Amino acid sequence: MEFGAVFQTNPPASRFVQLAQLAEVHGFSHVWSFDSHVLWQEPYVILSAALAATRRVTVGTFVTNPATRDWSVTASTFATLNEMYGNRTICGIGRGDSAVRVGGGKPTTLRELREAVHVIRELGSSRAVRVGDATLRLPWSQGSELPVWVAAYGPMALKLTGEVGDGFILQLADPEITKWMIQHVRDAADNAGRDPMSIKICVAGPAYVGDDRAHQREQSRWFGGMVGNHVADIVARYGSTAGTDGSAGVIPADLADYIAQREGYDYNTHGKADNDHVDFVPDAIVDRFCVLGTVDDHIEKLTRLSELGVDQFAAYVMHDDKEETLRQYGERIIPALRGTALARS
Repeated sequence: MEFGAVFQTNPPASRFVQLAQLAEVHGFSHVWSFDSHVLWQEPYVILSAALAATRRVTVGTFVTNPATRDWSVTASTFATLNEMYGNRTICGIGRGDSAVRVGGGKPTTLRELREAVHVIRELGSSRAVRVGDATLRLPWSQGSELPVWVAAYGPMALKLTGEVGDGFILQLADPEITKWMIQHVRDAADNAGRDPMSIKICVAGPAYVGDDRAHQREQSRWFGGMVGNHVADIVARYGSTAGTDGSAGVIPADLADYIAQREGYDYNTHGKADNDHVDFVPDAIVDRFCVLGTVDDHIEKLTRLSELGVDQFAAYVMHDDKEETLRQYGERIIPALRGTALARS
């Protein structure tokens, strides 16, 4: 299993770069950033600085969308970063959440997402692509390679991911739900004639190492609210699940049930520990969606995810003890998941 670290692009931008360097020192292979240009600083500028300050980590968006930038602009940006720093980028993309909703917009259609994945990957990988009535190519780009990983929850988005994605981003770290989601993606890939095992599986969630579980929950409860936005869209479109165990429904029942008490959402506190619209998220959901507790708790849960076929755990490190969590991952958790002996305490 590989490990990524997800940081917000809050000022000062130098802090993101510092954390990216620290993540690399502690053995993380990927560093990810939000792409929500109103709520946070411009990610590509900061990712460029992070690439310049590191040597090995791959960076990417977690996630961008087809609505806020022309697809060719997104592809050109990634291809430029690859030319400058080697092929060390991944385009994580979804239909759009805070980046579009904060201004009153709506997520794009799945058709637009499918087209955007194709155009961004082809242009970002130094290939020509048909866009409308024109054939485009970045004439200065040679040898760029840009994988595109798709973030998804709902059945049609999971199907799309299996059909066209190089990777699947699932933003929750519950093993039971993860198993359900992975199977849907791999079945879609198989039905499309693709190798199901060729799709990288990336599971993401807040990670906080320590003994004070109650404090960790309060620092991470925002995540259940963020996931709830996507679940609410799915329930509004398809209705709730049919079976008590989720097997007969559109999505697992335990993913949909917790949003019953959800009452609106304020994107001005999106992704923040002090989000005041997440009281509906119970402790049980925080524990299931996040990776909290002691080192042993983290190892146990991540081992279960690895056994399900998860290729990368991307840890949202967005709380009040970032350095210690990164250190514990580097010294104890990552070595354990890589099959090496734990260091003596």
